Amino acid sequence: MQSHRTLGAFAVAASLVPSLIGLAASAMLAVDYRNPVPVFCAEGTGCDALKHTPFAALFGVPTPLFGIVGFVATGVASLLPGRTARVGQTVLSGVAAATGIVLASAQVVLGHFCVYCSIADASGVACGAASAWRLVRARPATVPPPLWAWVGALALATAGVLPFVMGSKKPGVPGVIRAEMAGTPAGEVTIVDFVDFECPFCRMTHAALRPVLDEYRGRVRIVRRQVPLRMHAHALDAARSACCGDLLGKGDAMADALFAAPVGDLTPAGCEEIAARIGLSLESFRACIVDPRTDASIEADRAEFKAAGGVALPTLWIDGESLVGAQRSDVLERMIARALARTGG
Repeated sequence: MQSHRTLGAFAVAASLVPSLIGLAASAMLAVDYRNPVPVFCAEGTGCDALKHTPFAALFGVPTPLFGIVGFVATGVASLLPGRTARVGQTVLSGVAAATGIVLASAQVVLGHFCVYCSIADASGVACGAASAWRLVRARPATVPPPLWAWVGALALATAGVLPFVMGSKKPGVPGVIRAEMAGTPAGEVTIVDFVDFECPFCRMTHAALRPVLDEYRGRVRIVRRQVPLRMHAHALDAARSACCGDLLGKGDAMADALFAAPVGDLTPAGCEEIAARIGLSLESFRACIVDPRTDASIEADRAEFKAAGGVALPTLWIDGESLVGAQRSDVLERMIARALARTGG
């Protein structure tokens, strides 16, 4: 009898754990599907791309909600005694496994991958395997003492509810970003762009952002903050040039030219050529480059990056929303349009 109870305990655990994991992943996806700004995923990632495909909803209902219902059902069935419960669990888990395989295959076909979708899909397959094993191998076993069922039910409730609680708590906007927003005229959107001109992902994002800025000209105020990475040989020279271009009234032109130039041209001599090409006085430019206040300004920008919680480049703040990593034009345009709608601009 003891061996049967031990087998029953193992069967319940093996059946319940993938349901818990799948439920948590589905709940996280449900939070992001209902929020205009994702909490767990990031805009521009595979998660964001899949959210805009036909697989994101079924009959108008977001797919993650079906995942929540399915994993709750398989989890509850794993806690019930008797053959009927085991058969029901096997049927439910079989559907979950088949759905997981279909949705995982869709990710491969579409070429977009979401970590939470993949976890939910894998959990569905694991539920199917565990429930089939429980039905075949654990037939004589009974469910362990009622306390186990209560603990399992509590775990299911926690896995399903906790992501929604976390999603309801929006992170605050750092003070340095709020200060920049306060300096923007009413009806305009503030973009704070932390950059390194040698960073390939910063270059990709600038190329995506440039046409969007042209489209919203006069409605967006962009503030660039220099965070030259020490591993990039020419980043500091480019950052000094950007600071001086801004000080001398050609900040946007200098930034565009630095991003467009080959990385090998971001030397002191190459930056001087860029300054001359955009019409800056070389005498004033050279004086600014060697002025200690220029390096002090860059260090202040680095401090702002840390104060804003920066961990990687590029990092953009579009009003109170942040984006980290290379971004697409459609993502940037959507965020700017959303921010303008909030400001009434």
